[in-house]
Amino acid sequence: MPKPVPLPRLASVPPADPPYDEHDGGGHITRPGTCGALALAPARVPRPALPYGGPPGAPTDERRLRGLGQALAEILAGRRPPETVAGRLTERAYRELVRAGKMIDAERPPLTGLPHVQRPRDGVIEMCLLVHCGPRSRVLAVRLERQGTQWLVTEFETA
Repeated sequence: MPKPVPLPRLASVPPADPPYDEHDGGGHITRPGTCGALALAPARVPRPALPYGGPPGAPTDERRLRGLGQALAEILAGRRPPETVAGRLTERAYRELVRAGKMIDAERPPLTGLPHVQRPRDGVIEMCLLVHCGPRSRVLAVRLERQGTQWLVTEFETA
């Protein structure tokens, strides 16, 4: 049986619409360095020990799943270029993502909720996320499969 491989590490997601500017105590306004887009961590950064999918019964790292869903939602809303996640999708899924273009009409940057995760079989993770993007929310469904030493998105759908 192949050794479980963690999914890509994603950096934290800044708030989509902060309620107010934060001051650092000295009167200066501070803003996150990646406001408006999810920052993907470089691949060279050591990954945490907790596996993304792991063996059956192991906890799933829902933070990373949410980060991947957030990045996909931003692409489908036209707020991020698809190249930023090219290494996390199969070739077919990436072509579909590029072909799909802007599928989510959003008044503001989309913000995903916590993923609902299922493991239909070993080496497969399916998740759905609620995407908040204004008065009307959307749903994003994503299927990931372990292929060799990586977890890759093989299918996605939004409604």
